[in-house]
Amino acid sequence: MYLHMRFPEGKAKAVTLSYDDGVRQDLRLAELTAKRGIKCTFNINSALVEKEPGGVRLTWDEIRSGIIAKGHEVAVHGEYHLAPCASRTLVGLRDALNCRLRLEQELGTIIRGMAYPNSGVTRFTAGTDYETVRRYLEDIGIVYSRSLGGDNDSFLLPEDWYRWIPTAHHDNPKALDWAREFRDMDLSGMHVDYRNSRLFYLWGHSYEFDGNNNWDRIESICDILAESGAWFATNTEIYDYVTAFRSLVFSADGSLCYNPTLFDLYFETEKQTYRVRPGETCKIDQG
Repeated sequence: MYLHMRFPEGKAKAVTLSYDDGVRQDLRLAELTAKRGIKCTFNINSALVEKEPGGVRLTWDEIRSGIIAKGHEVAVHGEYHLAPCASRTLVGLRDALNCRLRLEQELGTIIRGMAYPNSGVTRFTAGTDYETVRRYLEDIGIVYSRSLGGDNDSFLLPEDWYRWIPTAHHDNPKALDWAREFRDMDLSGMHVDYRNSRLFYLWGHSYEFDGNNNWDRIESICDILAESGAWFATNTEIYDYVTAFRSLVFSADGSLCYNPTLFDLYFETEKQTYRVRPGETCKIDQG
């Protein structure tokens, strides 16, 4: 029997966005995505907030009112935007930890996500390595980090949360086509072993829309995704749900499923979709 994870309300697809640097254009992006019910994770450099008052960077009050209050979230992007692969271990650790500490202090929320600045973990030039970076991020409570490594149209969840590769940058020439493909994808019409849940993950920098004079592009992408019937979530919400799902406990014969988490969790077999509430054990039809 095949069994596939489903997102909240039994949805087979999810959408998340990730935008970097805490610039003024983030407020416009936060507004237009929120109007469509889409959520975004905004990755902030803590030492650069309120730099040059009235300039390109957001203030703490603007982050609270223009991003968090609209249902989006904030994540670590390094105190000073330093790529960990090009930084000595202590420098990279300090840049990530200080960013997390300041974001939590100013915003009064727990910050557990990250997007690597610059080249991320794609090349190492300062004597560190990927396993070292991953280990110190785990030690300071970061549970995932978006990386680079080539956009893709596979719509798959990450195998490694510390090398989370997005579906597309918004300026990828195929981004609109991939968004349409995702919107029109009907998993129920696929062979049963291909019905795994799908994720569309868009990323970029909101100042690029001003620089390229193409705000209409992100509006078009979001309009398409808004019609996909997907679950719209922040990066951390995706991580938390998938991690909770992977905590489900099944009997040896697959006839029982116990949910030890605090989430309502969903999965689908060839026969039906199941919802398992926190603390519940449900029977799975084996016929």
